[in-house]
Amino acid sequence: MTQKASRIVLASRPTGNAELNNFRLDHVVMPKLKDGEFLARTIWLSLDPYMRGRMNDAKSYSPPVELGDTMEGGCVAEIIDSNNNDYAIGDIVVARLGWITHGISNGVGVQRINPSIAPISTGVGILGMPGLTAWVGLNDILKGEKGETIVVSAATGGVGGLVGQLAKLKGMRVVGVAGGPNKTKFAVEELGYDICIDHKSLDVKELRAQLSAASPDGIHCYFENVGGKTLEAVLPLMNTFGRIAVCGMISWYSPKSMENASPIPVAWGAILRQRLRVRGFIIFDHYDRMEEFHKEVAPLVSNGKIKYKETISEGLESAPQSFLNLLEGKNFGKQLVKIGHDPR
Repeated sequence: MTQKASRIVLASRPTGNAELNNFRLDHVVMPKLKDGEFLARTIWLSLDPYMRGRMNDAKSYSPPVELGDTMEGGCVAEIIDSNNNDYAIGDIVVARLGWITHGISNGVGVQRINPSIAPISTGVGILGMPGLTAWVGLNDILKGEKGETIVVSAATGGVGGLVGQLAKLKGMRVVGVAGGPNKTKFAVEELGYDICIDHKSLDVKELRAQLSAASPDGIHCYFENVGGKTLEAVLPLMNTFGRIAVCGMISWYSPKSMENASPIPVAWGAILRQRLRVRGFIIFDHYDRMEEFHKEVAPLVSNGKIKYKETISEGLESAPQSFLNLLEGKNFGKQLVKIGHDPR
């Protein structure tokens, strides 16, 4: 079958903040399937902060997107043609097709979705890569324990929202940091945080004072999603032998945002004096934990004990602006783009 597809490509590399003119809508005809391949139509596209790094021509844990290539991203998709014996027409899968309406895969790294557990959009959200990131960060990296205090930045985001809920289930005291009263209210009233602080109108000293009051036993664990003033506020409050899981640093993803960042000696000194264990982690290294993660978390999502929120934009053409909104913290929960009809 001949299939036309629309896609968003990287038109130019940002020199500061990412802008709309860095992206371009393009149209292609999909090539004929080879043996072992399948063709799928995208239903849900996941937008995630890490994509900003892929726009730079710089060494990282994954190669950058080349100019003129499709922007990278995970998708929930329905298979519409298949030369792969393991995947049939009609299967709903998670695959890294990118910002595109239709994509071809050889099945490597693809996961089937069970639509009876939860809406299929969760396959790139709370039951997908972001959810696994939260679960691994809390359990394997931080090793959070009952009675400890954890601070979670981006507390209502696709990752942070689950970190907070899982920490509460462990019996931890959970302190969130989020942007805006709607998010802080949601964190406490819906996600179960003990307290959530709105960083929007606070400087570093004010934020530190509120975090200190919210953490009378000090901070044992910090789940780092943002960097910036939140990290500056947290570091002096970390207990001796405290643990920090570095998942992301969205506030520093633009080169311009790093101009006023605290110097390395400030952070390095805190790490030394308080004997902190700081570990960065990339979830690609932990996909072997997906089965155990699903075993624990999927039933909690299915029965409503774990809650989640999604921000949804409609149509592939909305992806660039939605991505820029994400980088500015304008989304609420997991950022998704609905590309095609959801049959479930």
